[in-house]
Formats: sequence, structure tokens, C-alpha cells
Amino acid sequence: MDHAIRILGIDPGLRRTGWGVIETIGNRLSFVSSGTVTSDNRRDLADRLRQLHDGLKEVIDRHDPDETAVELTFVNKDAGATLKLGQARGVAMLVPALYGLNVCEYAPNLVKKTVVGTGHAEKEQIRTMVKVLMPKATFNSDDAADALAIAICHAQHRNVPAARLRQAGALPS
Repeated sequence: MDHAIRILGIDPGLRRTGWGVIETIGNRLSFVSSGTVTSDNRRDLADRLRQLHDGLKEVIDRHDPDETAVELTFVNKDAGATLKLGQARGVAMLVPALYGLNVCEYAPNLVKKTVVGTGHAEKEQIRTMVKVLMPKATFNSDDAADALAIAICHAQHRNVPAARLRQAGALPS
């Protein structure tokens, strides 16, 4: 008999980090909770990163996930914004690692393809498909919906060897 695996999906961002918790038993997905951790943009960077750390720590303490999935970040035209996003992503990976949780990473196009069926889906399509896959799901932001999509992606690919995902272009080399 299969047992429930609780997955925490994280959509990292410095202003808003979305999180979503689901359970999977075999192919069945169940919504647990979701939300958004925010940082105060009037604070300095170190304090904002601490706010994200503390918020994610609270989520893990409350929901006790078994596994974690984080979205990969791609470089954009604004190097400063990319660097700050990378630092927020570092916090999003560090907090679960401090709890001894395995942290898997997924490219945005694989998340979209897994949940919507196309790697170039819009935010509204992601929100709609998350609700189709988990009708009881609620989310307070696009970031929380994206985090649930990341968790769903992990549920679908968690037993696929990383080498196959890398070969398919879904993970960096």
C-alpha cells in the first residue's frame, strides 16, 4: 500500500515567495495549504532575506513536508534583480535543507508543461489547471498558485531519474 508523501512547492521571490503544500498517494493529489511569504521592501536586503527564512521555517514547522521542490531561476536583463532573486532562491533552498529535506529543482517550462500541457503557459492558465487538478485548492496570489504547480510537477516527476530530465532539457546540465 502506498503512503502519503507531503510535498512543499516553493516559488522564490524577494518581495513574495509563494508556497504550496500537497499530498500525493500514488497518482492522487490532495491540496493541503498554500500562501505567500512577503518581505518588507523598506528593509535592507539582509533583513528581507531573514523575513523569507522565518516565514518558510514557519511553513515547514506547521506542515511538516517530506520533500521540497523549488523553481529554477533564469537570468533576465536586469542583473541586479537576477542577483536578488538568486539570493531569495538560496533562502528557499536553505531552509528545507536545514530540516534535512531533499530539495529538487524544476525549470519553469517543465512546471508549465506538466501542469498545463505547454511550456509557455500564462499565469491564468496555471491558476485554472491547479484548480482543475485540485478542486479544493485555494491560493492568495499567483505566487502561491505557481508554488502549487511546482509541487504538482514534483509529484509527477519525483521518481524520474535526474539524468532523464536533464536529457529532456528540463534541468540544467
